[in-house]
Order: sequence, then C-alpha cells, then structure tokens
Amino acid sequence: MTTATLRTSAQTYASGLPAEVTSFIGRRHEVAAVKRLLADARMVTLTGPGGVGKTRLALRVATDVRRAFPGGVRLVELAELDNPALLPQAMVAALKIQSHSAQPPIEVLTEHLREQRALVVLDNCEHVLDESAMMAQTLLRSAPELRILATSRQPLGVACEQAFPVPTLPLPSSESQLDTPSPMSDAVRLFAERATAVLPDFAVTSENQDTIEQICRRLDGLPLGIELAVVRLRVLSIRQLLDRLDDLFGLLSAGSHATAPRHRTLRALIDWSYGLCTEQERLLWGSLSVFTGSLDLEAAEAVCAGEGIARDEIIDLVIGLVEKSVLIREDHPYGVRYRLLDTIRQYGRERLVASGRERELKRRYRDYYQQLSREARAQLFGPAQAKLLTRLRAEHPNLRTALEYCHAEHAGLCIDMASDLLDHWITSSHLGEGRDWLEQGLADTAGRSEVRARAFCACGWLAIIQGDQASAIGLLAKSRALGEQLGLEPVLGYVALYSGMVAMHDGDTASAISLFEEAVTHHRAGGDPEGEVQALTWLSLAHSLLGGSERAVAAAEESIAICDAHGESWHRAYSMTALGIELWRQGETRRATALAQESLRVFHALDDAVGVGLAIEVLAWIAGSQGEYARAGELLGILRTIWDAIGAPLLGFGHLIPYHDECELRTRRALREQAFQTAVKQGARRSHDQMLAYALMEEAPPCSRSGEQGQYSPLTPREMEIAQLIARGMRNKEIAAALVIAQRTVEGHAEHILSKLGFTSRTQVVGWIAEQARLTGEEPPGGE
Repeated sequence: MTTATLRTSAQTYASGLPAEVTSFIGRRHEVAAVKRLLADARMVTLTGPGGVGKTRLALRVATDVRRAFPGGVRLVELAELDNPALLPQAMVAALKIQSHSAQPPIEVLTEHLREQRALVVLDNCEHVLDESAMMAQTLLRSAPELRILATSRQPLGVACEQAFPVPTLPLPSSESQLDTPSPMSDAVRLFAERATAVLPDFAVTSENQDTIEQICRRLDGLPLGIELAVVRLRVLSIRQLLDRLDDLFGLLSAGSHATAPRHRTLRALIDWSYGLCTEQERLLWGSLSVFTGSLDLEAAEAVCAGEGIARDEIIDLVIGLVEKSVLIREDHPYGVRYRLLDTIRQYGRERLVASGRERELKRRYRDYYQQLSREARAQLFGPAQAKLLTRLRAEHPNLRTALEYCHAEHAGLCIDMASDLLDHWITSSHLGEGRDWLEQGLADTAGRSEVRARAFCACGWLAIIQGDQASAIGLLAKSRALGEQLGLEPVLGYVALYSGMVAMHDGDTASAISLFEEAVTHHRAGGDPEGEVQALTWLSLAHSLLGGSERAVAAAEESIAICDAHGESWHRAYSMTALGIELWRQGETRRATALAQESLRVFHALDDAVGVGLAIEVLAWIAGSQGEYARAGELLGILRTIWDAIGAPLLGFGHLIPYHDECELRTRRALREQAFQTAVKQGARRSHDQMLAYALMEEAPPCSRSGEQGQYSPLTPREMEIAQLIARGMRNKEIAAALVIAQRTVEGHAEHILSKLGFTSRTQVVGWIAEQARLTGEEPPGGE
C-alpha cells in the first residue's frame, strides 16, 4: 500500500497514471469516501504521515474516476522537485503540455486547463507546501471544471480544499483467540501478500495468524512499516520477527513521546533497516540520497564509488539494497533504473549530512551530470541520438538539480551545461526552463568567453522557437560580437543560421539565403556537421520559397547525405520534409508523400510535436492539391489540435503559413462550409494514435461511437453518457458517484434527457439506448 508498490517502467502511461505493479489491498471505504468528496469539492487533499499509503490511495481513486474527466487525469510527482520555484515547469512537463511559447509556465497551465474537465493529482506537496497551495488556487480559479487531488503530510490551506486524513489499515481485533482466529483484516492481507513475494510458499494459517496479527498491531497498521518488516522473513521466522519488533519498540517507548507514535514507528523501522545493512550498504544508501528521481547503475558507479566503496562493488551493494526494499527497481524500455522512496531518501540524506560527506557527493553528482550533458551533445548527431534523448528525459530531475548546484557554485558552469542540453530542452518540451537557466546564468556572469557566446546563441534559438523574435535578435547580436572577438567559427555559424531564420520570419528571404550560406561556410570550417545540416535544410526551404527549385533540391539532398553518413535521423527528418515540400511544389506528390510520412515516424518516435505538425501540414497540402478534400479536411482538423496544444501554428516555420491558408481555402470551397466543418471536427476528434495512423494512411481504430452518436442524437455527450448509465439500471446516486459529480447535477441531466426524447419514464430511455446501439453496431449496455 506504499509508493514502493506503484512505480513502473515508464511511470506514466497513456492514461496519465502509473500502472499498479502489485495488488491494491483494502481501502474500499476510503476510496468511496474520497470519490464522494471529489464529486462536490474542487480540491481534496489526502493527509497523513509518510508511509500511510496516501499516494497509492490517490492513484486508485484517480484510476477509478478517470472516465469522468474527458480532459484527462495526470500525476504530478513533487517528491523529485527540490526547487519550489520550478513547480510550474514541473507541472507543464507532467501534464505533457507541448507548449513552445514564451509565456510564463503558469499562464501556459491556466490556458491549457481553462476549458477542460480534468483531474490533476499533486503528489507529495509537503516540502513545497506554500508554492503548491498558490499553484492550486491559481489553477482552480482559472479553470472552473478542474479538480485537484493532492497528497501531503498536512493540508495546503486552499479555500475550497477538503482534507481527508488517510487512516492506517484496519487492524484485527485484539480479542481474537488462537482457537477462533478473526477474519483476515486488510493489514493481515497486505502482510500475507507481500510475504508471498518473499517466500512463495507462505500462507496464513490457524497456527501463525495470531502472530501475524500481533505484528500488524505492533506496526500500527502502517503499510510502509508492514512492507519493511516483511522483508525480514528472508532470514527470520514469524515468531522471531515479532520478538525483535517487541525489543525494538520497547527501546523506542523509553524515548521522547513528543513525536506521534506512527512517525516513531516508521522512523524506528527505517532505523532497523539501516542497522541490518552492511557498512558499505549504509554508505551507498547515504550517497544515493543526492540523486533526485531515479538513476541507473552507471550513475551510481560514477557518483558513489570511493570512500570505502570500490566501483566494482556497487552492483552487489545495489542488489543488497533492492533486496532490503531500500531501493526500488524500475524496468524501463532502455534499461533498469532505481529509485529511493522519498521517506527513505530523506533518511539517507540525514545520514549523509551527519557523516560530513554531503559536499563531496554533491560535487561528484554535479560533475557526473555535467559530463553526461557534454558527452550527449557530442554524440547526439549520430546513431545513438534517440537513445540519448530518451535517457536525458529520464534524467531530467537529476539534470535540474545538477544545474542548481552548478549555478550555486558559479553561473558559468550553469550556462555551459544548459547550452550542452539545447537539444534536450527542445525535444523534451522544456523550452521555457532551458531558457530560464540560460538567462539567469548570463545575468550572473560577465566578461568575454566562449561559454557566454554559446549561451547567448542557445538562448536566442530557444527564443526563436518560442516566437520571441525581438529577444532573439538582441541575444544573437551579443553572441555574434563575442564570436567575432574570440574567433569562434561554430558560434558564428549558429548565429548566422538563427539570424537567417529571423530574416525568413520577417519576409526577407534574400537576406536569409545569404545568412544560411554564411552558416554553411562557418560550419564546414569548424567541422560541425550538425550545424551544416541545419543550415542546408533552411537553405533548401529559402530557395524553395523563392522558386529556386534546383537549388532547393540540391541543398536538401546534400543535407540528407551528411545525415546518412553519420547515422543521424532527427535533422534528417527535417531535411526530408524540406525536400518533400519542394517536390510537392513540383508536382511529385507520390515521393513527397513518402518523405513526409517517413519524417512523421521519426518525429513521433522522438516526441517532437513541432516536427509532427510540420509533416502533417505537408500531407494536408498534398491531399488538397490532389482533390482529396475530405482527407485534407480531416488533416486540417488534426493540425488544429496539434497547433492549439503548442500555442501557435507552424511555430518556427511561419513562412509556410500561406501554404496552410491556401489549402484550407481550397478545401473549404470544394466541400462547402458544413461538410468542411464536419471533416475538420472528425479529424480533431481523433485520439493521438488515430491521428498518427490516419496521417500515415495505416489502419486505425475507428473514432469513438459516442462521437458518432453525437451527430445524430439530440443529447449532448454528457447526457448520452448518463443515458447509457440509466440504461444499465443505475440510480442517480450511483451515477453521481461513478462520474464524480453532484447527485443534483445528475437529476437535472436526467430531466433534460426525458424532455429532449419526449419520454415520461426511465424505462423508455433503456429502449432508446438499445436502439441506438443496434443502429451503430454496438452491444447495448448491460446491467452492472
């Protein structure tokens, strides 16, 4: 019942929530109570001590009610956040908002959530309590349909907040006798299930049940306490485990009573776990506490080796800590990672501070992630690109903490590392955070250096992507001045490249071509194939815009050839898109389609939202020019969804907007207004996977039946949903609980349903829903 049992390989799935990796024990009454609170309150906070199961309960409730939130359910894990000022950026990332605008993150959040009926789970708020409260209040005020479910060791103090103290698991009656064992309580059930994972043949019997019940009572029914204790069954019998707990808590009770019993229980159990570790395992536990979020074995070896631990001993020590439930193992598609629970990490940090080793570990941690960022930048233009970008995403909490350490020591270290992470900021949708690190570091440094020249240039590129051309011009001018003074060919190449993009945005294509050619020259002189490829791609786009077809094709093909020689795919996809645009202009639609679709697959794999939108734009233009107007309309609908999420159409490629406008005008005229709007809505209604499959002209799951019914039914989508639940025989109270809305709201909808359909009884609704199901080929809803 603890957070230890819910970590997964990818952490979040399409539903926005982690999958449960062990069964959920008990909590039936608590789940029902929290769901009732959510039906009426805008914000519910689950409170209680560490280890009581707040996170697990919150995620179970969120999973149960997610159908009631068409805007989505998202988990925001705050335990990984050491800097409260970064809370808005952390939420933008957790909600997977693909915003590339220069708006402050709080404005991005409010705009994204304003019209959505969504549920946000804020987990572990206690260490950023004030910031979490302000954030929740701001979002709830601006998004009337938003609900927030928070977990914290204390309430946040928001006006509309309903606090729900999470109790420990129900304990067996203390009056049970050996000859008449009591029914198995939730605490005993949890003990039994986790014990089976340790000892596959373990079972609760009439002989051991009383001892197990005494253990659970001794642990106050605290889920994390039970899980930590059960691990001892690898070496202890049930009776020995109880005896040792009696000794442990007997000593504990002789101490101060100022601390709440459950806090003392948990602290004592972690003390016990610490005591059972070898000296080297204890050293590693403390060392690992410097990490934020998860880590892999390579990071543990690089940061934690030394001072009593040899590098080749780390793997065995990690295995030992996993077996003792100190470290949690996570299977990711790209490798195994490990995580300390927040409570365990805090304990380890206390031990690390007390040992006097914290400063040295922080230095090694900072140096490791600086080096990782530097090596990733050097290898990103090549076959390891996708793997490296994926790893950087997983390491983002650690990268953020390392940047904080860098900035605290010297801002120059911060901007150097932040510049190395330029591609990470772009592909992971952390544009605003990356720009913040660069601007903050530049403001705190002075003088002429290559590091500052690179940082001004990187910051200028991020400003361009965000549509902030005015800031970009000033930043690039400072970078150019430093580059010329210090003779920095690579910096001058990128300044020319990005300045050409600004010229393209301003409509000065001739100047842009000159700048792109200058960039190619600098990058060739500096031996930078990545910069050369980008400059050639933009040179192709610029020549295409001016009608220089032969030069456009030549530049794009040269760029693709360089990428092929280095095994690179991301920049190659942009080069193929540029080539596809020019081939489409020449009427070679078959080849243009193949290039755009191949690019789309790459952009999707790298989660590059701008690239996905750009490739689908080309496919829409091709469909419109070939007279496939229904397909063009649907693709335009898909694009509305994509560009609305990002914040602006064709961000960074504004010179292509006339092609979009021409396609939309031609499609609208061909289909007429009503059919055009139908096609656009059909495209916008598709899920992400359906959008991708449709654009690639692959088989895709059909759009939801509820969406199709909405075209023919007099009922709104919400009324249709309630009508279907009525057809299942559910009463208003049950429907309200299922949809997490007030019962009076359900009653109002039910009256509207009867009125719109001209019915006088709910029985008639059952027949009507069955007829709708027959017409659409669906199974009619059955009873619960």
